[in-house]
Amino acid sequence: MAETINMPKLGFDMAEGMLVRWVKQVGETINKGDVLAEIETDKATVEVESSASGVVLQHIVDQGSVVPVNAPIAIVGQEGEKVDVPSVDSGKKKEEIAADEKPPQTPPTPAPVSQAVPSAETSSAANSQSSVVKASPLAKKIARDNNINLASIQGSGPGGRVVKKDVEAALSSGQPSAVSRSMPQPVYQVNVTQEDTTVQTTKLRQAIGRRLVESKQTIPHFYVTHEYKMGALMDMRKQANAYLPDDEKLSVNDFILKAVALTLRQFPNLNATIKGNEIIQFGHVNVSVAVTVPGGLMTVVVKDADIKPLRQISAEVKTMAARARDGKVKPEDVDGSTFSTSNLGMYDVEDFVAIINPPEAAILAISSAREVPVVEGGELKAGWRMKATISVDHRVSDGAEAAQFMQKLAEFLENPVRMLV
Repeated sequence: MAETINMPKLGFDMAEGMLVRWVKQVGETINKGDVLAEIETDKATVEVESSASGVVLQHIVDQGSVVPVNAPIAIVGQEGEKVDVPSVDSGKKKEEIAADEKPPQTPPTPAPVSQAVPSAETSSAANSQSSVVKASPLAKKIARDNNINLASIQGSGPGGRVVKKDVEAALSSGQPSAVSRSMPQPVYQVNVTQEDTTVQTTKLRQAIGRRLVESKQTIPHFYVTHEYKMGALMDMRKQANAYLPDDEKLSVNDFILKAVALTLRQFPNLNATIKGNEIIQFGHVNVSVAVTVPGGLMTVVVKDADIKPLRQISAEVKTMAARARDGKVKPEDVDGSTFSTSNLGMYDVEDFVAIINPPEAAILAISSAREVPVVEGGELKAGWRMKATISVDHRVSDGAEAAQFMQKLAEFLENPVRMLV
């Protein structure tokens, strides 16, 4: 029996997605799990897998159409099978939406950068142009990673949009105008022009801005900072990693996620959300991790982190973060978070605060573990220290509870063997 494939929902706030490209055409055989199409969401360009095996009988929407979540996009069934195509809005072209939204009195915006192929073959030039050429986030990432000038590539996507396959084709062909191999410029030549540059924000950046403005304007934040002794944890991590292969080594963040999840079990009021006059304390402890991706950041979610071993937490974070950076995130990677963490430790950050990720009640900002001068027992010595700051919704909790949470977290971080027993 024929099966209808719908627009997936990636994240609780996703309302629609743009069908960028059909990977399987009408009449082609497809197996369950094969990639049927590519869609662009607020977060990334992702591949849609078929949930059925058979033959692609019908494309219900066209490439370039913006389609609501859960709306049918294709039908898969047996060859020759007669099907009733659902009566739906076939989706509006992105260009049409942009035209509708444009104020009639607004003059056309001039192109910020000439379309001519530049003579300067530098990575900085390629990156600058990739930000104004119409291209998918994944195509931009591949171009940036391989020092490719997007302006020299003919896009095959809707409206001449450069997509992943176009960049890969340029790479495989060794197209000299597209692939730059020159030496990088000296740093003192970075600002070679004083002209302003206009960069179009990505849908992901727009979504981040929309949600976090809402968070700061509607959620009354307060902050509590605590400094942790990290010497024992750093020693344990070193010992554990001595027995693990390179691709399975534990990070400091893996230990922190586990410690946060165990602590949240004792503070259900911070593993919660507020709806009207009710506070809903979640039964599961699902801790999300902010991951930097092209054009912004996403949060991937470790489900039931309080009951998973460290190695499993580490493996799941590595796998989901890789999918997020490659634009292949799955709905289950980003759904269901009950508490968020943001770690800037790898950037040698001493301290920072984070904005609550709605609808959650709190978020933990984690800074670098650093070896600094400390005073212990009246003696000055070197010691590992790390600062972390929790941001809390004051409608849900108060300063005393947040401070107690940070103290309890210290019991795990400063005595990491407790996470193993």
